[in-house]
Amino acid sequence: MPKSDLTACLAFEDGTVFYGHGFGAQGDVVAELCFNTAMTGYQEIITDPSYTGQIVCFTFPHVGNVGIADDDSESKMSLSAGLVVRWNPTEASNWRAKTKLSEWLVKRGLIAIGNIDTRCITRFIRDNGSPHVALTHNKHGYFNEAKLIQKARNFKGLKNSDLAGEVTCQKSYKWEEPLWGWPKNDVDSRKKKHKVVALDYGVKENILRSLVSVGCNVTVLPATSEAKDILALKPDGVLLSNGPGDPKATGTYVVPTIREILSKTNIPIFGICLGHQMLALALGAKTVKMKYGHHGANHPVKNLETGRVEITSMNHGFSVDSKSLPDNVLETHTSLFDGSNCGLKQKGKPIFSVQFHPEASPGPQDSHYLFKRFAKMMSI
Repeated sequence: MPKSDLTACLAFEDGTVFYGHGFGAQGDVVAELCFNTAMTGYQEIITDPSYTGQIVCFTFPHVGNVGIADDDSESKMSLSAGLVVRWNPTEASNWRAKTKLSEWLVKRGLIAIGNIDTRCITRFIRDNGSPHVALTHNKHGYFNEAKLIQKARNFKGLKNSDLAGEVTCQKSYKWEEPLWGWPKNDVDSRKKKHKVVALDYGVKENILRSLVSVGCNVTVLPATSEAKDILALKPDGVLLSNGPGDPKATGTYVVPTIREILSKTNIPIFGICLGHQMLALALGAKTVKMKYGHHGANHPVKNLETGRVEITSMNHGFSVDSKSLPDNVLETHTSLFDGSNCGLKQKGKPIFSVQFHPEASPGPQDSHYLFKRFAKMMSI
């Protein structure tokens, strides 16, 4: 039946249904639903490859208010499956904006629903975990609720899914752009001195910019690259990037590669997010699916080595089981929200990783020092 001016529907696997105003592309999509607590950076969130297979419910109501700027995407693709927001997007109010969020979503084929109770949805996720949902946008307001609910129930979910293989680059490439400066970039590319191979499990572009800005000559390789291909480039260090999906599934082909590098060399290795989980698995630890994950730009993390608290950006639905860390691995960071593992390093080796995103700037830039640490390790 038509729902007056309501043109979008969000159906949960348990039969719960929300109606709202659709914008962006029309059609249907099925995914896992998560909530993100960031107050800024919606464009970066939507284009973060780690959100593959997920619809993002934004807890902050002002989504779309600054439009879309050409430089603010974290990848060339749109990786989140869809958006859920409290208010419909306003007119773009930013001198950098090139287009409106709704128009950009149409071009990217992304579905969004607005004018919906995001606080209710967030509480539901916190109480019950991240549900499987079906989202549809139909300008005529006709919905087959029973069919949508069944689609949500049929979704296989993220567990046991290798999504890194879907978003990784298909061939190697060089990355040369540094972090942005104002009014111009202030990094001299001639001073690059560290050869770094970045393994792309769904890498965010600001990670690559951060590497360049600490003096790295960056070559990006596909996630499926073998150890011999990586070592043939004679890297001074290896970056294990962020990415989506179940680390156990991706680890079936990534972990043997990391272990071979560990056994044959002593070069520094730096892991971020999924890369952190890949390194943990390679070192003998285990990973687990979280109830609703960590998604936002205001997550406090304690550095166990310094006692310092860092405000970090996070996006993960799986975590490293700290109880499974072997004796030769130290836990370096923990979440102050739930105590989950957020960092590790191997004893006596230039090998470390973090669960959060040090390339982000969630207000402060508390964790940018990790890229400098990686560069320093390569200088020794």
